[in-house]
Amino acid sequence: MPDNHDQPLDKACYRQQATELRERLLEAQFEMRQRGDFPVLILIAGFEVAGKGESVKLLHEWLDPRHLRVDTFGEFTDELHARPAAWSYWQRLPSKGHIGIFFLNWYTRLLRARVNEEVDEQGFEQQLDDIRRLETMLAHEGVVLLKLWFHLSRAEMKARLEAQQHSSERSWRLTPLEWHQLDHYDTTRRHAEQMLAHTRCRHANWTVIDCADPRRRNLAVGRALLDAMRCGPAKGPPLPALSQGGALPPRPRSEAMKRKDYKRERNREQRRLLSLMRKKRMRRHAVVAVFEGNDAAGKGGSIRRVTDALDPREYRIVPIAAPSQEALAHPWLWRFWQQLPRLGGRMTIFDRSWYGRVLVERVEGLCTPADWQRAFEEINDFEAQLAEAGIIVVKFWLAIDSDTQLARFRAREASPLKRYKITDEDWRNRGKWDDYATAVGDMVARTSTDTARWTVIDANDKRHARVAVLKTLNDAIERAFAKDRQGDGQ
Repeated sequence: MPDNHDQPLDKACYRQQATELRERLLEAQFEMRQRGDFPVLILIAGFEVAGKGESVKLLHEWLDPRHLRVDTFGEFTDELHARPAAWSYWQRLPSKGHIGIFFLNWYTRLLRARVNEEVDEQGFEQQLDDIRRLETMLAHEGVVLLKLWFHLSRAEMKARLEAQQHSSERSWRLTPLEWHQLDHYDTTRRHAEQMLAHTRCRHANWTVIDCADPRRRNLAVGRALLDAMRCGPAKGPPLPALSQGGALPPRPRSEAMKRKDYKRERNREQRRLLSLMRKKRMRRHAVVAVFEGNDAAGKGGSIRRVTDALDPREYRIVPIAAPSQEALAHPWLWRFWQQLPRLGGRMTIFDRSWYGRVLVERVEGLCTPADWQRAFEEINDFEAQLAEAGIIVVKFWLAIDSDTQLARFRAREASPLKRYKITDEDWRNRGKWDDYATAVGDMVARTSTDTARWTVIDANDKRHARVAVLKTLNDAIERAFAKDRQGDGQ
């Protein structure tokens, strides 16, 4: 971060350059909007009183504001405390053809925490690594990231603060934050330089804006945005070669469960689930239950046995189908972030899920090989964030053999009440049984983690499968409670 000492730009020269720049910005914004193939996300960071707000306000004047949105992520509310840390950012990602500006974003919050010693060196670097992975995923999804650091020297910052302090028109704008940052200028600069170096890469580079002269600052911001809109998305880093994923792990074969045994076990596990969901400790948690499986494996029946145990106000079922046009205008995980439960004993059940990217989209060629190959790591990062926030993630693969599937397909066709469940697509998917088996093996091998395990259930016998789902769900909640007690020192 060099402290430049360029001569201030005179008003006439600035006015001429600003007029020309605005024309080019409007033209580039119009072309970007017409194409609608990528969004621009501007991340604002830097020293106080450097003119961040003034520059963004000017962009509103220079651009068509209908396709520009500014979001400020301030103090955590009760709602945000009940959500994963990245949840609020995901809600506000700009759609394709639009520009989004984030104040008080993931950089600002982390840097303040480091300066205030709320995060140690190891935690700082770990969170910077998390940010790099997030931004890599956004870049792969076509988001243009423009990261602006507004820089001031210590002397210039002090001079501006003192001038505002003695101004009757501007003194009321000052807050303790500005003086605090001046008092900790060297510390802030040191950690900021580390932050910029750690998160600077070709697809998510930093642009340092020298803010000594407000006119040069304004032009620099406008030119950086113009370059971003004209250049478009940068390719993310190449994907590492995937190792052999392996076949689906063998599932324990189950004997057919007798009706009376099934009722007894089902009722016991349902009572257990209701009790766990209503425990005081559940206030720290929410549950995400993911149901995947072969067609006709009995996902719907298993889900009903879970919800039968609960108050309808405590859960929500989210059936996943093909993405809408709105979803396609955002990164692929965006639509799933919209559906996450808040902490406090809530449960969201996904009937199909984000795993469609590495299953049906992979097998049917609905995404590129690069898309589904990188999705494994993106899913692991996503689920790790949920677990860190207190969400208990439980994932089920309900597995049946080919003969059982064929028998159930034919039974559905013969039943007037179940005929709607069988479609031409189901028969077509059956013809790709081996391809799906390979994809499922890769999925389980690469996304079964300590924080979000896969449970493969033999669903040839529906009664056994339904009880196994309930028991697995209860065991996962109890493990989370036990971990809480261990952390509390009980």
